[in-house]
Amino acid sequence: MQTFDWIVVGNGLVGAAVSYELARQGLSVLLIDRALEPGNATRYSYGGIPYWSGSTELTQQLCREGIAKHRQLSDELEADTQFRELDLLLTLAADGDPDVAAAPYAKCSTPPRFISAAEAQELEPLLNGGAIAGAFTVRHGHVSPLALVSAYNRAFQRLGGTQVIAPVVDLVRIKNRVTGILTAEQAYPARHVLVAAGAFSRALLHQAKISVPLYYTHAELIETPPLALKLRALIMPAQTQRFALENKASQPDTDTQWDEPGHEVTPPILDSGAIQFLNGHLCLGQISRTLTDLEAELDAAESDRRMRAAIASQLPALAEVPGTWRRCRVSFSRDGLPLVGPLPGIEGLQVMAGFSAPFVYLPPVAQRFAQAVVGESDPAINAMAVDRFAQ
Repeated sequence: MQTFDWIVVGNGLVGAAVSYELARQGLSVLLIDRALEPGNATRYSYGGIPYWSGSTELTQQLCREGIAKHRQLSDELEADTQFRELDLLLTLAADGDPDVAAAPYAKCSTPPRFISAAEAQELEPLLNGGAIAGAFTVRHGHVSPLALVSAYNRAFQRLGGTQVIAPVVDLVRIKNRVTGILTAEQAYPARHVLVAAGAFSRALLHQAKISVPLYYTHAELIETPPLALKLRALIMPAQTQRFALENKASQPDTDTQWDEPGHEVTPPILDSGAIQFLNGHLCLGQISRTLTDLEAELDAAESDRRMRAAIASQLPALAEVPGTWRRCRVSFSRDGLPLVGPLPGIEGLQVMAGFSAPFVYLPPVAQRFAQAVVGESDPAINAMAVDRFAQ
């Protein structure tokens, strides 16, 4: 049986990109997932590329590299990722204070500029100007998540990569070394295993008695079929609650709860937004819940009602569109940067998960990671090491 140089567990955006980049370095790679197409965070993502949002030297560098990569990625992968640039409108509630809302964006490499409600309506005619005090706007990248993963997968296969559809049930471990993965039917040996299964990474590693500071939300949204109406911009609230929720839910004193099903670590939040894809379908959302059971039961009907009510005031035309409630799990870390690299004390095992802005960060991170494993250490990759939280 072949021993692969690398096995990558998970075929969402992370697994698809990094398996391609590893194969591009001439390594033998097995990419494994339980389904042919990504069915979780990538499948229902908005696909936004916030290349304007870097606020530190590292994130600004990754944003520059990320947008440069996306602008030529369709040619590189020989497949259309549906990349485009469009207006992002960060809407401010009618009673909102523009100065207060602007503060979090001040450190961004390109801070969004504030415009009036009338100007926002010019950019997005479906907006109800009477429901907002105005909006912050900036140019924003966008791709189709499914098209991007498919493009990476096909390029990976052209490079000789192996793709298997099967659930990974465990890691093969001999003392402090991981030597492969186990499915229900067989074991696959490898010199290195990279767990890139998003929110499911924590559970897989926990089963192998390995603890990581990785957390997740249950993100709920509405997915519509292709519609005739046209939404020109990507709509999001200027004052989001998601990052505050992630910060509170990932404090060290919550770690024991995350390995025990049945906890709700923080109250749920609703950040109302909307995006339309090039094929005409929309994603409307989203509610985020920090529930420690990956299969927790949710009230789909009530969530659908809440999301539609939230979107109705700003985008009335979307209030009654046909659509289906969806749920995905979105991983995050304690500081907004992903976990990338070896697991301390375990040979042959690495992780890549917890991206706060995967569509902008992941393409350069995957490329840098693959180059580092065959060459010299990379300072950017080292900054994302799991052991940065050791203290």
